[in-house]
Amino acid sequence: MKDFDLNNLDLSNIGAWPMAAKAAVIFVVCIIVLVLGYFLDVKKQQQVLEQTRRQEVTLKADFEKKQATAANLDAYKKQMKEMKESFGTMLRQLPSKTEVEDLLVDISQTGLASGIKFDLFKPAQESFIEFYAELPISIKVTGTYHQFGDFISGVAALPRIVTLHNISITSGKDDNSLAMSVTAKTYRYLDENEIAAQAASKRKQRKRR
Repeated sequence: MKDFDLNNLDLSNIGAWPMAAKAAVIFVVCIIVLVLGYFLDVKKQQQVLEQTRRQEVTLKADFEKKQATAANLDAYKKQMKEMKESFGTMLRQLPSKTEVEDLLVDISQTGLASGIKFDLFKPAQESFIEFYAELPISIKVTGTYHQFGDFISGVAALPRIVTLHNISITSGKDDNSLAMSVTAKTYRYLDENEIAAQAASKRKQRKRR
């Protein structure tokens, strides 16, 4: 193969070029085509392939999760049924609006039956939480440890849900008595109209924001 001078090559008559020059041009063109093909086609296909592989892993994990859920479907149904029954039992322990006054009387009567003396029995403003209302009651009583224990046990034994919070016991006015302050909270379920009113109020608050 003879050497050739690039300056002597006629671009308008490539057919007359020496074989070595033609081979060199073909080689360069092939390299350019391969490089362009890689960046314009092969690289994109590799990216698509990698993305597809990641999707395959995600879909496989989702499938295994759904398969496990389907396998335990009967157990889930049983659990949901038990939860609904438990929720219904708890809901029945919440008084309606008309029964709250009777419950307050029950709490007061429980205290009197325990032998304690009421210095304060003051229901506060109701607060609404989802499907129920919470009614806090500030209570201050005078008595002995034994009487306080009877009172708390009596409240816990009531058929309706009553919880006691922020219990504080201090010395009473005389040596034989103690003073206890406590916040009792009782709850009632909201009727459909109250639930709808709460939902409407929340929507208005969101719009204002």
